[in-house]
Amino acid sequence: EMLPRPAAVVRAAMAAKDLPPFFGRALEAVAAAAAGQGVELVGEPFAFYPGAPTDVVEVAAGFPVSGVVEPGGEVVPMELPGGRAVTTVHVGPYDTMHKTYAKLHTWMATHRLNPAGHMWEVYLSDPSAEPDPSTWRTQIFWPLET
Repeated sequence: EMLPRPAAVVRAAMAAKDLPPFFGRALEAVAAAAAGQGVELVGEPFAFYPGAPTDVVEVAAGFPVSGVVEPGGEVVPMELPGGRAVTTVHVGPYDTMHKTYAKLHTWMATHRLNPAGHMWEVYLSDPSAEPDPSTWRTQIFWPLET
């Protein structure tokens, strides 16, 4: 059971191939906005997906924060949902995460758990500090329907 957490994000919709450059820009914008408002970043960067990806991926990328961030530029406040969720850690490059998602989905089905339509990923590794993608760790949170 997780508690809701305040966050600051940049929201967008794009093709999956455009996500990597978007993340860099979004995280820089959120960090700058939070610092400018005296709000602390209190966790690793994340990407929140409000629905299943299709040709267009809807995403909100940012950080958990110590308090509410006032909207400014592209940066808006958000709340990471609370409640029950399943979680696992994917180790390896981002382009193999679909395999971890598939395993998670199978596990939930086996345990008769209904996944919500939204999920998020927390990036535990910093690719600029860890250049080897085989070592990257990404924690997936997939909330459950109540």
